[in-house]
Amino acid sequence: MNDFQAIADRVEIEALRGEFTDAAMMRDRPRLASLFTPNGALRMPNIPAEQVGQEEIRAGGERLQSQWDFFVQTTHPGTILLDGDTATGRAYIQELARALDGRQGLNYAVYHDRYQRTADGWKFAERVYEVRYLDTSPLAGTAPHAAQGSGTNPADATATPAPAASFADPASVERLERVAAALRTNGFAAEILDDAAAARARIKDLVPEGASVLTGASETLRLSGIDEDINTGGRYDAIRPRVLAIDRATGADEIRRLVASPEFVVNSVAAVTETGSLVLASGSGSQLPANAGGAAHALWIVGAQKVVPDLRTALRRVEEHALPLENARAQAVYGMPSAVNRLLILNAEPRPGRGTVLLLREAIGY
Repeated sequence: MNDFQAIADRVEIEALRGEFTDAAMMRDRPRLASLFTPNGALRMPNIPAEQVGQEEIRAGGERLQSQWDFFVQTTHPGTILLDGDTATGRAYIQELARALDGRQGLNYAVYHDRYQRTADGWKFAERVYEVRYLDTSPLAGTAPHAAQGSGTNPADATATPAPAASFADPASVERLERVAAALRTNGFAAEILDDAAAARARIKDLVPEGASVLTGASETLRLSGIDEDINTGGRYDAIRPRVLAIDRATGADEIRRLVASPEFVVNSVAAVTETGSLVLASGSGSQLPANAGGAAHALWIVGAQKVVPDLRTALRRVEEHALPLENARAQAVYGMPSAVNRLLILNAEPRPGRGTVLLLREAIGY
């Protein structure tokens, strides 16, 4: 290899690393994934996350970025050691990030890289991310969200908020299938059913007779008849009727224990993302512990209109669509307004077999 070729290789590899940061900043995950060889790997043990192959890298990156409020990455030049059609190197990273759930911080990290020359130029064979410094102190700055989209790449389309009217429209079969696949990747079981009647029948298959079952305060359960089946049908040890019979002034501790750890919790959600996350909202928070992990098993019945692209849109759906409807119901039933005082975001299910999502092809609830 002559000196000119070596210089050209170094320039191309440095451009590859710059392209990676640009794709990450522009939220263009298909482009970022294309920078890897077909079997390339992106490993981030500090997160932890590991994605092998371009499709996993794309899907994993989309799940990650759906959790961001903002993310800024700066890459500093490192080393490159050429060896024919392969090379190794390091790049030095500074990042600022805040997630929608409030996690935030500043970090300095190193990418340990392996590169491969291909017919399409140099590609990443492997990137291994190592955090060297992490500061999780609250960040003083904010992101100017109105200016997020640059208009220069296809990913900007996903940054444009959907109109509120779309929050009532059922998702297509293709989107439901995409959601189901993402949920399965994240450890949930996921099924697509025709309608609420099918979900009502499926619950009887999934919940054994005699099991202790807590139902969430859900219009989906009420309208489908599932709430009635569980709480008045006599087939199960229904928790909610027991709770309603307890004096709240003297039995608060007993109520808390009953609702926190039933054998099954059956509920709906305020939104489900195409990246495989579930979002639940609550005024009191009493039903959230069972959903989060207190119940041995969880079942969520989700109407097709609750599908959204990402967590940012999911939170908008909670505030702009679900809350006004729930507020009107609460005023009519209880004579007092509702509020989103607690939010639960389930990004993955670490206990295999615990969580099942029944996605309906029809819209039901809100």
